[in-house]
Amino acid sequence: MAPGSSNSLHLSHSLDPRPTDALLVIDMQMDFLPGGSLAVADADTIIPGINELAARFDHVILTQDWHPRRHISFATTHGKQPFTDTVEAAYGTQTLWPEHAVQGSPGAELHPDLRIPHTELILRKGFREQIDSYSAFTENDGVTHTGLAGYLRERELTRLFFVGLAYDFCLGSSAIAAARLGFEAIVVHTLSRAVNLPGTVEATDAQFRRLGVRLVSADEIGGSQFTPSSGPVGEGA
Repeated sequence: MAPGSSNSLHLSHSLDPRPTDALLVIDMQMDFLPGGSLAVADADTIIPGINELAARFDHVILTQDWHPRRHISFATTHGKQPFTDTVEAAYGTQTLWPEHAVQGSPGAELHPDLRIPHTELILRKGFREQIDSYSAFTENDGVTHTGLAGYLRERELTRLFFVGLAYDFCLGSSAIAAARLGFEAIVVHTLSRAVNLPGTVEATDAQFRRLGVRLVSADEIGGSQFTPSSGPVGEGA
């Protein structure tokens, strides 16, 4: 089925990577890893597995939160408390966070232990001051698109695997948006970690079930498409 169709998805049961697949590595940035301003517990433990899995895919895309200094999602912008306080934005209720992934800051950088030199695209999101962007496809208003769907369609990439951070926010929102847009969305749950605010994991799981987002473990995915060098993201072999 072509992406964007409103018909129900026909899921491909074989998980061997193929030329029309892409692996999306979501927000593996310093601020979301231990020691960062918005650290996700145990997030560093999934990096070796992400590197190993990425080597099995021809096509790998990374995302990167990229916020201006007074971003709407920062608690400090509003003089409020992170995690517990919210504000009403034009697009609805916005959870407030510690300052994170500020443009050009060390915390916004991708983790140096990522070894994915055949990365084809690094997509930056959340760079508009007055709107947050969890999903790699649409910002939090649900109508402002990042252009990723068009990029994937132009390249005829139709089945998407998701790893990274965080399961219940940016990764989850990306997989949900992909399914709504007609892509086949598969979340590798063993290579993701959650922020785990009250009810967020459960809400994400419910959306996955409703939209047919498939959950798999990394060891279910076979194949080996690429032999990476020892270099980090962006470096050639």
